Amino acid sequence: MKLNRREFVAGATAFAFATRSAFSNPLGLPLAIQLYSVRQQMAQDLDMALSGVAAAGFTEVESAALPAKSAKEIRASLDKAGLHCVSSHHGYNDLANHFDEVVDFDTELGSKYIICSSPGRRTPDKGHQELTLDDWRFNAEKFNDFAEETAKHGIQFGYHNHIHEFKVTDGVVPYEELLKLTDPKKVTFELDCGWARVAGHNPVDLMHQHPYRFSMLHVKDFHLASAPEQPKVTELGRGDIDYKPVMAQARKNQHIRHAFVEQEEFDMPWQQSLKIDAAYMRSLR
Repeated sequence: MKLNRREFVAGATAFAFATRSAFSNPLGLPLAIQLYSVRQQMAQDLDMALSGVAAAGFTEVESAALPAKSAKEIRASLDKAGLHCVSSHHGYNDLANHFDEVVDFDTELGSKYIICSSPGRRTPDKGHQELTLDDWRFNAEKFNDFAEETAKHGIQFGYHNHIHEFKVTDGVVPYEELLKLTDPKKVTFELDCGWARVAGHNPVDLMHQHPYRFSMLHVKDFHLASAPEQPKVTELGRGDIDYKPVMAQARKNQHIRHAFVEQEEFDMPWQQSLKIDAAYMRSLR
């Protein structure tokens, strides 16, 4: 049976939509994962780990905890697995001490975002003391500087939270201070929804209150009652965080470009865990 042009185009469009849907998250974006999830597997066998990530249904990644290989080697392994690196994580010290190398490395990977995953201190020799409000203000200053430099390379700079950003310091919530003092035209934020919830904050409220500051999300689940500040990690949909309202708000914001699953620990075979996470993300569409 021959198809006329209209029937062929309609069929091809439906197939393309179905294929895209099978590998997309609730925002209609590609399924994405933070490679910290498979840090141990990458250390053992990079190609094997990335192949497993792709087999679970992910097509985009955010780099972190990469093995000691050159950017070209990492990029080749990503290409082999059919994965696209869109963002990269680095601690403050790495950025402060090796900024040019970081930019060159991430440019080779194809990253369009460089995300600071841990803060620095105005006075580094303070050791493990809690950050002061002045330290957080120092970070905001440096983030503006970093962002100005990454922009010259076509890369946007951003910051990723854990829980200490929400601990009231001198009467101020540091996260709010970072949002206030960083230039919204230069610095974006990657909202880790899981850690925000652990810290007692609702990611829906944060996105509603700051609709133009977030361009990326980290999506993870916890058994929140297991421990106050270090709850037990679990697969998406098996813990206490309901991502339906989170994704509904993210759709309203219309500025979220990526939503990365992050599975920080495994208590089942890792390939199975990632498939559960991917299935959950698809179920939210």
